[in-house]
Amino acid sequence: MKTYNCIIVGSGIAALQLANHLSAQSRVLIMTKSTRQASNSYRAQGGIAAAVGHGDKPVFHYEDTIQAGCHFHNEQQVRELVEKGPELIAQLTDRGLDFDRDDKGEMALGMEGAHGRNRIVHCGGDATGKYIMDHLHASLRADIDIIENRFVYELLIDPVTKKCIGIKAKDEEGKNETYQADQIVLAMGGIGGLYAFTSNEASVAGDGIALAYRTGAEIMDMEFIQFHPTLLYVNGRTAGLVSEAVRGAGGRLVDEWGTPIMTGKHPLGDLAPRHIVAKELYQQRVAGREVYLDISMIERFEAQFPTITALCHANGVSFDEQKIPVAPGCHFLMGGIVVDAVGQTSIDGLYAIGETAATGVHGANRLASNSLLEGLHYGRKLANHLNKRLTQNDMASTGYVVVQKPTRQLPLLPNQVELREKMMAYAGIVRTDADLRFLANWLRAYGESETDDMSLDDWSMDAIQSLFMLQAAKLVTNAAQLRLESRGAHQRADYPVEDERWGQVHIVQSKKGIEMRERQHEYHQVEIYA
Repeated sequence: MKTYNCIIVGSGIAALQLANHLSAQSRVLIMTKSTRQASNSYRAQGGIAAAVGHGDKPVFHYEDTIQAGCHFHNEQQVRELVEKGPELIAQLTDRGLDFDRDDKGEMALGMEGAHGRNRIVHCGGDATGKYIMDHLHASLRADIDIIENRFVYELLIDPVTKKCIGIKAKDEEGKNETYQADQIVLAMGGIGGLYAFTSNEASVAGDGIALAYRTGAEIMDMEFIQFHPTLLYVNGRTAGLVSEAVRGAGGRLVDEWGTPIMTGKHPLGDLAPRHIVAKELYQQRVAGREVYLDISMIERFEAQFPTITALCHANGVSFDEQKIPVAPGCHFLMGGIVVDAVGQTSIDGLYAIGETAATGVHGANRLASNSLLEGLHYGRKLANHLNKRLTQNDMASTGYVVVQKPTRQLPLLPNQVELREKMMAYAGIVRTDADLRFLANWLRAYGESETDDMSLDDWSMDAIQSLFMLQAAKLVTNAAQLRLESRGAHQRADYPVEDERWGQVHIVQSKKGIEMRERQHEYHQVEIYA
């Protein structure tokens, strides 16, 4: 069994930024469920939002972020995020990353939904994620261990100190492995794999959320799930993201007769906040109308958007009519594991960053292109924190005991395809009490609660995946049932307006139960009445 100073579970932008900023004296392991390229960060078409343009300021970026997220943020964390944005872009540039430039040689700045001005930096047109991730991979120290195709299924907790001291993982053949470290960092992405329509990498299915919850960590804001308005829609399924940058370049959402959909629906039209556009497209589809992205006014579309062009061609969509068929789908989780300002969870030794963590910077609806910025910011911030704590002579494995859990019969677990379909139908873009009640009863029929004290050592990876998806789905459903208002990405047809009282409340779930906590990370219990 190998021991490390820091084990990072995940291989997205937050994970690699962390690894790149950890001290050269620390022993580091990056472990990923699939391959190092199989992350949402790598697939990201949109760019990074930062106030780097002439006349732009972090305060303007701050205001757009707060407005898009319906004033449900940790304002201090948002302020720090946007203030660090230009510095983070400069650091990447200084280290050799080439952002796209305009004809004058200046950084080309794109426009995306809910932004007040052009402030999105890109690489390779619509291949920003790939360029950044390749850059971060190439920058890693040679002595950092990277292990691919490992399914992390348990966090190890010392029974005396209650500190997280390691992980258990299964290799490709299902063989169990154990690793120990001073600090464990979960950077495993969100929950896109819980939904039938999603822009996410298929392997991103709430594992980090479930692992943390099962270990006793607190989970927050699981009702706030952003649905991206424009996923490529072919033969009754979604087949990948069509970036918001297409609308920023002039694309328009139209129905099958070419009538603009967003006209008169919001002052920003096609570039309204994502929850508003997604809801409108959802209503169009419920009414039986197909939805398209009209790209006829975009010059040199294929040159500007090579990734989207390749995606369309691979799925048999031609550009003869200059229209791309689209539908909304699950895109980003604003909630996640409760963390403090550096990523520390409620369990000693366990940290979370990136989409896995609920940092408070996204509020009820993430502003476009703030996610890559978040990963860069919190990856570096956590590294600075851990560098003050990690030493090679302070290994967590020394003197700790791992308690073996008992093995019991495998409980009844849901079919993964059916679970995704149920989540999309009953806990999707627009929710109702009746739908959520039906879903909660359906999920309750399965035996997740029976597994708390069970060893998963002998379970198959598929069974563990079903268990984790079930757990994450219950957390989403519980929170969506409890929040009796519509706010940002949480839309309740039976509670269609924002409620000022709910605007001050986080829904926090843990093994201890469910509680309401005041916003701003000042966790005083408050009462809410319907």
